[in-house]
Amino acid sequence: MNVIEQPRMSTGHGSTGRGRNRPRRTPKGRQVDVQALDEIRALLGELPRRRDLLIEHLHLIQDRYGFISAAHLAALAAEMRLAQSEVYEVATFYAHFDVVKEGETPPPPVTVRVCESLSCAMAGAQRLLEDLPKALGPGVRVVGAPCMGGCDHAPVCAVGHVQAVNATPEAVKALAHPGAHAHALQAGIDFEHYMAAGGYRLLGEAFAGKRTRDELIKVVSDAGLRGLGGAGFPTGRKWSLVRGEPMPRLMAVNADEGEPGTFKDRHYLGHDPHRFLEGMLLAAWVIEAAHVYIYIRDEYPELRLMLLEEIEKLERSGLDRFTKIHLRRGAGAYICGEESAMIESIEGKRGLPRHRPPYVAQVGLFGRPTLEQNVETLYWVRDIIEKGADWVTAQGRHDRKGFRSFSVSGRVKNPGVKLAPAGITVRELIDEYCGGMAEGETFKAYLPGGASGGILPASMGDEPLDFGTLEKYGCFVGSHAVVVLSEKDDIKAVALNLMRFFEDESCGQCTPCRVGSEKAAKLMEQGPWDAALLTELSTLMRDASICGLGQAAPNPLMCVLKYFPDELKKPLGHW
Repeated sequence: MNVIEQPRMSTGHGSTGRGRNRPRRTPKGRQVDVQALDEIRALLGELPRRRDLLIEHLHLIQDRYGFISAAHLAALAAEMRLAQSEVYEVATFYAHFDVVKEGETPPPPVTVRVCESLSCAMAGAQRLLEDLPKALGPGVRVVGAPCMGGCDHAPVCAVGHVQAVNATPEAVKALAHPGAHAHALQAGIDFEHYMAAGGYRLLGEAFAGKRTRDELIKVVSDAGLRGLGGAGFPTGRKWSLVRGEPMPRLMAVNADEGEPGTFKDRHYLGHDPHRFLEGMLLAAWVIEAAHVYIYIRDEYPELRLMLLEEIEKLERSGLDRFTKIHLRRGAGAYICGEESAMIESIEGKRGLPRHRPPYVAQVGLFGRPTLEQNVETLYWVRDIIEKGADWVTAQGRHDRKGFRSFSVSGRVKNPGVKLAPAGITVRELIDEYCGGMAEGETFKAYLPGGASGGILPASMGDEPLDFGTLEKYGCFVGSHAVVVLSEKDDIKAVALNLMRFFEDESCGQCTPCRVGSEKAAKLMEQGPWDAALLTELSTLMRDASICGLGQAAPNPLMCVLKYFPDELKKPLGHW
């Protein structure tokens, strides 16, 4: 006779090990430490415990203690009424949070991050990584890091929240002490000076009904203003699309420029922040957004502190009466430059790109129609409306109209942000705006659009740099980050540096990008390069990746195979 064992009845409390039906003395899972909970409550104070503020609260812990312990993670989860797994997965997603598991040793009080991205690699980042541990001693941690937006002053190191540009071991050592912290940058043109020069007059006219929403949309459309963060979508059309969606509507501003070689937003925010803020408030007024969220790079701490001060002045003046401004802090994730990943991060989640449709303009931040704009796009709104579309379209070269801000770095005499006519060639840009090549350097190649925009040889240096002009060559201008290479730069090493960046910055959500970038980097490093295999892998990444990171990651590699066949025969070089 078969005997079927009847299931034992459970008390729901688990077992103590001394009797199967005795209740647990404590609940399942990691217990909340009372001291840690008191510390978290003191740190948060009267701040709201909302889910979308999770990353902001993690920053408070990281800034206060220099790392995030398992006890503090559990306490924060309890205080915010979130699952510990939710808090843990967010904290471990972002590079700037040092999560220390139970039993692990916390990091030293000071961490020095050395930028390893292309412009800094060309300027000697590897030597810094080798020399700094000896120069700084055992109490300092030295690690590699992705682009910090200081490419025109390479190499760059971050000592805690303080950046050392044109970094040397001596300069970094002077900053490497526990008290080093970022100070608010003095705004190039602060609120008082901006107002005295006619600032916010246009916004006042809009509030007073002297300007109409349709009028502003028409002006920016006639001027050909486009998204200047990389995609180049027509701004007027985007405003119309979002305005056509049901209310309430929201707005999100991408100040998270993480593309290696890009630093123009940093330049404009530091030089004239209120020109950007007025453009932002005008755009918010056009689409009737009650709230606008500015998502700024954690690598720009001095800009964030400055913006907090300037926004407070703006609020005291009452200019935000139709739109509440929120400033949110990134945490070291390049993928959050992608609009839907940025929105996920603003909501306090991991920065994973969303599947589309629906698009952000339809279902964006907190599920509402959302206007997403780049800093520089908004920076030009006031000038375009005040001066008219003709002021913009009268500029340009080689059958292109308008102007563009180029972030130029690499082997030129005078790197920096260059405001130049749309359609200018890289050769003209170097000669007319950068003082020519650096001493002793010979122009060999260039990146027209940062890490993802591909690599072109000097023989193609007379092609117009603008949207739609380089796509036929497998390249694009993107955010207009131009990195100039010389004969001393090994093109294979350049492509490998860029592929390693994409490997590190992949969010891991989709296999083609996560695994493809890793396999490509290994194949490129080991050599010799198998052109057929690398092409097959690149095609898979382009066709099957969810977002632009995985789709564009193979661009530099494919350009080397196509335009630099002689380089394939050489051994892999280095700086």
